[in-house]
Amino acid sequence: MQTRNPPVKKLVNIFTIILLVSFFASVQAKEEGALETGMVNPGYHEQPAWFKNSFLDINEDIAEARANGKRLMLFFYQDGCPYCKKLFEDNFGQRSIAEKTRNNFDVVSINLWGDRDVNMGELELTEKAFAEKLKVMYTPTLIFFNEEGKAVLRANGYYHPGKFNAALDYVLERHDKKENFRSYLERVSPAAAAGVMHREVETEKQPYRFDKKPRADYRLVLFEQKECKTCDELHLDILKRKESRELIKPFDVAVLDMWSDEKIVRPDGKQVKIRDWAKQLNVQYAPSMIYFNKKGEEVFRTEAYLRSFHIQSIMDYVATGAYKTQANFQRYIDDRAHKLREKGIEVDIMN
Repeated sequence: MQTRNPPVKKLVNIFTIILLVSFFASVQAKEEGALETGMVNPGYHEQPAWFKNSFLDINEDIAEARANGKRLMLFFYQDGCPYCKKLFEDNFGQRSIAEKTRNNFDVVSINLWGDRDVNMGELELTEKAFAEKLKVMYTPTLIFFNEEGKAVLRANGYYHPGKFNAALDYVLERHDKKENFRSYLERVSPAAAAGVMHREVETEKQPYRFDKKPRADYRLVLFEQKECKTCDELHLDILKRKESRELIKPFDVAVLDMWSDEKIVRPDGKQVKIRDWAKQLNVQYAPSMIYFNKKGEEVFRTEAYLRSFHIQSIMDYVATGAYKTQANFQRYIDDRAHKLREKGIEVDIMN
């Protein structure tokens, strides 16, 4: 949705509010450690397709969420909000967070400067008047409602994925009945991600030319992002294990930031931004590991949260060419586990 320009007579007040919003968003960002060098206004950003298409009757939305065993989350945004963009990319770019939100909440978007009508009880206001009524000062602001229509948590500004995930748990597990969010957060102490791209396993370097044949039979491209605990675990634990280091040797490896505007050359020779290639490949979550053959054809991918045995088995499945003769990966992994146990090697699929 494109935001309309406000009436001329309100420009002075709105510019004042914009300055306040920018100031408070900056304060919030510093508090969360989220202010990044070089962050620019990204303009309009597409919202997840699973957000609810609402008529903005909030009581009706609460009732529909309750009927479906969910709760309602109001998402206040504005075009050009860099931290809304971070919420979409860094938070909902992780499968576990996206699925937890999608499965347990109906998410309804409210445009901070919008003119659509919002109804809530006796209130009938435009989006911008509704936001002003609720004293929404910066974006994103998230308000979580319980089944009775009571707001049980309000998140002002961007939360890093660890804190956002804790907020979801706080609401879903009804902790609001016994403690405030601040005390809950202190108790669970969610850790932020490392905030870096892990490139230690790379054998291919920037600028990336995937039109050139790999030295090995297969190329492994890891689509990741900086704010990603699962990516940290993959690189700082799973790929550091001895067996993983051996199994990854037959691959040419590249690690790409799935949201980057950096240009690469695709296997077909076309130059594109990494973010566009990720979209073309339907990469939705970090980390995603995509395996290509020498012709540049995708032969296998992983997008789910996996532990070391599965990651290692997939590398073996591709490197040995077993995927060509055994189309059912689950059967392959079961056979591999059985053969390892016959050799006296302990197999723990959750380790």
